[in-house]
Amino acid sequence: MGDDAMNYRYFVLGLLAQQPMSGYDIKRCFESFGWLIHSPSFGSLYPALHTLQEDGCLTMQVLEGESGLSRKVYTITAVGRQALEKWIHESMNADISLKTFLMHLMVAGNLSRETLLTHLEQRRSQLADYQTALKQVGEATSDDRVLGERLALDYGRVLAAAETVWLDRKLAQLCRPVMAE
Repeated sequence: MGDDAMNYRYFVLGLLAQQPMSGYDIKRCFESFGWLIHSPSFGSLYPALHTLQEDGCLTMQVLEGESGLSRKVYTITAVGRQALEKWIHESMNADISLKTFLMHLMVAGNLSRETLLTHLEQRRSQLADYQTALKQVGEATSDDRVLGERLALDYGRVLAAAETVWLDRKLAQLCRPVMAE
């Protein structure tokens, strides 16, 4: 199974940790962030829900609606919460993809402040390494590179610089002492 499919399953658990949802509600959440993480089709979402249910990570309850139509509502279980926590901590230790990082951010309500700070600091470190690598590639290449290669390299540099600025800003905000009310 591909990494994206596994990450989508854990992302679904993160959504369900926030509140019980129907498959349609989960799909709408994916679609609202589709420009960032890509939205799986219903044809792949429902088998993932079924597998999560078989694994004991969620339960499903059929609820009758006011209009007489029923809907399946999924709720995360203790096993699902443990799996979600394990995914968050294990995937933070590796060089994660931007898509996985964004999935973590979208379910950040499931993270402690310390875990979130650690996650952002690790992403910041990963980006610093990436920027160094991009700089080395740029210095090692000549100006006669194909236009598309030069554009892609420049695009990578700009995105990494922008994400670094954002991370620095968020880390500074989160490191401020929390004021007692």
